[in-house]
Parts: sequence; C-alpha cells; structure tokens
Amino acid sequence: MRRAAGCLALAALAASVFMSGCSKQEAAPTGPRTAAVSALTVKGQTVPVAFQFVGQTESSQQVEIRARVNGFLEKRVYTEGSFVKPGQVLFLMDKKPFEADLQAAKGELAQQQARLTTARANLNRVKPLVADNALAAKDLDDATGQEQAAAAAVEAAKAKVAESTLNLGYTTINSPLAGLSSFAKVQDGAYINATNNLLTYVARLDPMRVNFSLSENESLRLRDEVKKGLLLAAPRDDYEVELVLADGSVFPARGRITFADASFSQETGTFLLRAELPNPQGTLRPGQFVRVNVIGFSRPSAIIVPQRAVQQGPRGAFVWTVDKDNKAQQRPVVAGDWMGDQWLVSEGLKDGDRVVVDGFLRLAPGAPVQAKDVPAEPLPKREAPAQGAAAKQQGTA
Repeated sequence: MRRAAGCLALAALAASVFMSGCSKQEAAPTGPRTAAVSALTVKGQTVPVAFQFVGQTESSQQVEIRARVNGFLEKRVYTEGSFVKPGQVLFLMDKKPFEADLQAAKGELAQQQARLTTARANLNRVKPLVADNALAAKDLDDATGQEQAAAAAVEAAKAKVAESTLNLGYTTINSPLAGLSSFAKVQDGAYINATNNLLTYVARLDPMRVNFSLSENESLRLRDEVKKGLLLAAPRDDYEVELVLADGSVFPARGRITFADASFSQETGTFLLRAELPNPQGTLRPGQFVRVNVIGFSRPSAIIVPQRAVQQGPRGAFVWTVDKDNKAQQRPVVAGDWMGDQWLVSEGLKDGDRVVVDGFLRLAPGAPVQAKDVPAEPLPKREAPAQGAAAKQQGTA
C-alpha cells in the first residue's frame, strides 16, 4: 500500500510538471505574421498633363438672314432646321411691285437717252454755224449745256435702273454660306419692313468654335509652376484642345487655340480663350457645354502611382511603403492630377521608393512584409490629332 501510494504521488507530480510545461509553452508570445503584398518601385519621369476647363461651343460664322427691301413675304422655300448650301434659296418675296419699278426705270432711261440724242444733234448743227458767225456764241453755249444736262439725266436714269434691278434681285433671298438653318421667324404672307426684317439665321458648323475661360488664380499658378520648373510648356506654345462631351465620350477630332483675349474680364475675373475644331459631320452644335482638355504641358520628374495605392485617412492621403528592412511604413502624400487610373503624386515620394499596390488589409506600421515586385502600369495614351484638324494657333494661355 505504501509503495502504491508513493507511485501515485510520483505520477501526480510528473503530470503536474508536464501540464505546467505545456501551459508555459502555449502562453509563449508569437511574433507578427509576414504579410504578402505587391509593390512597385516608383521612378520620376516626364509625363504629359492636360488641364480641363468648362467650355461652350459656338458657330464659327453665324449669319442673320434679313430682308433688304420692304414687301410681302410670298413663300418660305427651305426646310427649317436643315443643312443649306451657299446660294440656296430660302425665301421668296412678292416680285410684282419691283418688276413694275424696274420697267418704269427702264422707260425713264429710254426717254432720257432720246433727249440726249436730240441735244447732241442740235449741238452738232450749232457748232458750224457759230464758226461761220451765223449764230452767236451764246447759242453754242446753250446747246452745249443742253447736251451735258441730257447726258447727266441718262446717267441718273441708268442708276435708277440698276437700283430697281437690285431691289428685284433682293426679293429672292439666298443663303450666303453652307450651314445649319434655323426656324423661320416670319410667316408666309407677312409684310416685311425695317422692324421685322430678320427672317432666320444660318450657322456654319465646320469648323466649330469652343470658348472657355482661364481664371486669374489658375493663370498665376500655371505661370508660377512654369517659372519654377515644376511644369514644362509646350514647344512653341503649340497646345492642342480635346473635347469631352456630356455623355463622357471624347470628340474624335482635336483643334488648337486660335484666340486669346488681351485682358481679363472685369465682370468675371477670367481670361477668355477660343479654339477651333473640325466638325465635318456636324456632330457639334452651337451652345453645347463641353469639357475642354488643353494638351501640351508636361511635368518633369513626376511620380505616378495607381489610384488604388493612395488611401485616405484622418490626416489626408497616404500610401504604404516597404522600407529596406522589408517592413511596412505609412507615408503621407499629396496627390495631384489624375492620369487615367493613376495618381500624380506631387509630394511624399521620391525615386526608388517601393509603394504597396495590393495586400493592404493586414498591414500595420512596422509589420514585416513579403513584397512581390510588379512593373509600373503604362500611362494612358491619347490618340494623335486628325491631319489638318484646325488652323494654326495664334494665341495661347
């Protein structure tokens, strides 16, 4: 019995020691787990940038179609809202009064020409008689004056005929250019005079203009960045213009800036710019609101990272980086312009930094990471402008 009790006591002691060792082993602290992430090494490069503005399209030539003579509007010939060609007839006015005026003017011309013929014949008879002293010199002066007066009356009658011919021609109202017609502002049968002689207008669609404004603050900022070397201007100030339509689609043709106002507007504090773009299909219409991308600037030594790598925290934007000890570090950054699905980081990163682009969930400052290097994503490409897209630039921002 004593031997059995001793054995039981030894067994209990061994069990206690074993259990104590196991609990101590389980309670031993474990180190942080290594997170698997994807990282890219950033490198400064010169990248093109585009500045976007809000603009509005307008016709490159919009002509008001007005009646030049008073009279009754006989008929509208064109289809409202259709494209018209140069010289196409738009309206017809009642011609009969103008035809009558022309006939009267021609009759007056014939009468004056007959008087001129008589006066010249009389002058030719008087001249030899005066030379032979058969008539007084006064008779010659009278005949000469009558001939000159008759010649002047003929010229006046010719002018009346020309005026009547023009007025008759004005009763047929044509389009002076190719473009999109508007609705008729005067109905058939109405009497046209100086108060209601605006009949319609025709707007040229090719090329199309777009007006946009540069604020004073934006202008000063651009100049300051160019002066500091943070922004490079286009060679020879050759800037292209790209339009983004209301549905987000990009207009296929590009243009160039053709006009820059000489001063800022006192009412708005903005600087007016105008560009022209080819519009052969008439896709753009006057009055559309568009987004205007001015292309030609570039940023030297720019750092580009994918948008998913930039996160937002209570203190602003930041990225996760991998240091030389393969540990995660949080780095505050200043994000600038978007470049497709990438951010242009203006502050916070430098050449050679490794930025985490995937695997953020298990990251913490100082946590070890196993980084897999991935290549940098390509910059978005812009299509080349159409050949002969617009006139050469005459002014820039």
